Amino acid sequence: MSREERLRKHLEVQEHRLKRAEQARGTLLSRALYVGTVGLLLVLPPVAGAYLGNWLDRRAGAYSVQWTISLILLGLGVGVFNVYRLIKE
Repeated sequence: MSREERLRKHLEVQEHRLKRAEQARGTLLSRALYVGTVGLLLVLPPVAGAYLGNWLDRRAGAYSVQWTISLILLGLGVGVFNVYRLIKE
């Protein structure tokens, strides 16, 4: 195989790799869905913790926000962990 043929083959392989990379990059819609998913994974657990904590505090009878604050913080930790796992994949 001559030097020109090897160079031509190498350039064809590189061109094929570039085309594959452009196709795998994703569209604007797929990126928006990814960002939305990250947002939901981060926000939903603290909001659920706030609602559950508020319900438990009302059931306790006395004025307290102990459950609400605790479950919001727990939800925030769960949300951060969910985002970490998603990004790690």
